[in-house]
Amino acid sequence: MPSPVSQLLAHPQLRRWLLLGGLAVGGVWFLFFDSHSLVQRGQYYAEARQLQAENADLQAEIDRLEAQLDAGISDALVEAVAREQYGMRRPDETVYPVEASSRD
Repeated sequence: MPSPVSQLLAHPQLRRWLLLGGLAVGGVWFLFFDSHSLVQRGQYYAEARQLQAENADLQAEIDRLEAQLDAGISDALVEAVAREQYGMRRPDETVYPVEASSRD
């Protein structure tokens, strides 16, 4: 005597519905839950576009800085940077720090 499952699968219309249901579940899995789903691919694409834009901005900054280096650095600029950023002073020079007053 055939099993109840084999009797059910013998009907072509039921087999077709099971096949379509399996394909639908597989399609939903592929679209939303798989590691290579279309949603994940969209996120990867957006991230890649953002990183490409960031790389372009950084490359423009590098080009600007290289042009600045090629133009040379004046002695006045070197002195200003040394005084302001590194607190350097000339020999026999006294530096008086001035703090800005905070007004309410």
